[in-house]
Amino acid sequence: MNRLLPTSLVGSYPQPEWLIDRPKLAGRFPPRVRARELWRVEEPWLAQAQDDATLLAIRDQERAGLDIITDGEMRRESYSNRFATALDGVDIDNPGTALDRSGHPNPVPRVVGKVRRTRPVEVRDVEFLRANTDRMIKMTVPGPFTMSQQAQNDFYADEEAMALDYAAAVNAEIKDLFAAGADVVQIDEPYMQARPEKARKYGLKALDRALDGIVGTTAVHICFGYAAIIHVRPSGYSFLPELAGATVKQISIETAQSSLDCSVLTKLSGKNIILGVLDLSDLKVEAAETVAGRIRRALPFVPAERIIVAPDCGLKYLPRDVAFGKMKAMVEGANIVWRELGHTSGC
Repeated sequence: MNRLLPTSLVGSYPQPEWLIDRPKLAGRFPPRVRARELWRVEEPWLAQAQDDATLLAIRDQERAGLDIITDGEMRRESYSNRFATALDGVDIDNPGTALDRSGHPNPVPRVVGKVRRTRPVEVRDVEFLRANTDRMIKMTVPGPFTMSQQAQNDFYADEEAMALDYAAAVNAEIKDLFAAGADVVQIDEPYMQARPEKARKYGLKALDRALDGIVGTTAVHICFGYAAIIHVRPSGYSFLPELAGATVKQISIETAQSSLDCSVLTKLSGKNIILGVLDLSDLKVEAAETVAGRIRRALPFVPAERIIVAPDCGLKYLPRDVAFGKMKAMVEGANIVWRELGHTSGC
């Protein structure tokens, strides 16, 4: 790929109604422990059904014109629990409790021993994605700081030590994801925004540990939470400029729903910005010109050469027809600005 303002999802795409109980999914907080009751397909056929849903997600992204394709996270109950519950040292049968970013208690993995990755978790997902599209591909993994905040610590003397072991697990996974064919690996760290003081204390250290020795293109996603669940948005990030010194190459932020003052992007000099331009709190599909306007707001503060255009957050909770319409509007909006910048043909 060699074009200005490439487009991509942040990660997730709506799972089909025949695959997952979407009303039940929407009626609860994102699961931190396994939630097999959400699946409509029985276990013997679930993996094949998830593969079929992944193909639908890939084709929808291609039809919409996206440049960088994800697997839509079709195999996940939430962005984090599939990886977090696959690690050693975690008792998933006897969960603990932790406060969600909304302040509500939620069942979470209970850490009872040293956190270790004993096997690849998402490697087959990357291999399947790579085999079914010729476009650039991105895979997402939950971040070590966020996982440490979504767990009950019954083993470590302090949270920092736990976060660093989560980071070692993420590091091993990322290396295998690149080896399996990923072009970009994104680390999801929404809790850096939700708990900025702890993020400053050891979150950045954990992020850099997760990226130690990684040579591929990496991103970190930091947001205000799913719009379907977290309805009140701040006007600005409580934790963002701190990422300027991190070793990550791309930073994914949301600007649409919060009407973010994009001047903050000047503090991320040298980083590529995954610019969130779709308001996921509104089920109305944006006009392409609306999307173009949101891209233009960032241009005084970050060169177009360093912008990737994306939704604010994952599309998981949107109706599928709305999600597809928003993706198309995003691509069309990016193309409007692309032409304004003097480009007349695709590549």
